[in-house]
Amino acid sequence: IMNTGLFDFDAASQSSGWIQELQREHHTPETEEYGIGSFVYRRRVPFHPERLAALLSDWPEEIVRAKGLVWLAVRGDMAASISQAGPSIQFGPAGYWVASLPEAEQHEWLAQEPDLRRRWDETWGDRMNEIVLIGIGMDREGITHRLDECLLTSGEMEMNWAEFRNPLPWIEIQ
Repeated sequence: IMNTGLFDFDAASQSSGWIQELQREHHTPETEEYGIGSFVYRRRVPFHPERLAALLSDWPEEIVRAKGLVWLAVRGDMAASISQAGPSIQFGPAGYWVASLPEAEQHEWLAQEPDLRRRWDETWGDRMNEIVLIGIGMDREGITHRLDECLLTSGEMEMNWAEFRNPLPWIEIQ
């Protein structure tokens, strides 16, 4: 539009669409009108790598954007990043969890980051799943249930997590 001469500001400012919107007593937010919603999925239990990989390959279509950090059982030292927009999903290493660092470094981080200190868990430190999900007509309960099904069970929490089959190739245990 820029430098093409196709946009006429005066004509646009006189168009009736935006004037009608201003004159309405009630405005229907676009989120309501188009069914757009969002929520944050948070859990302090790691994902099982096989179940999460299955979900990633059958991602709910109504989610149009997702972004966050993931705790994968086979890599308790490293956070994974998930970033999804439309049909594209990227999943990979995001950095080390502060809880996996030497104790002196943990104390430095906790001293510098009050929010981290508030969210710190005595058992798991900063390890958690936290994913923002944005979609159209999302079934929040259904999506939450599908994500929850990917978490380790209480029995699996007691197992050696390094023995889980890992179909996510970037996360190789050394």
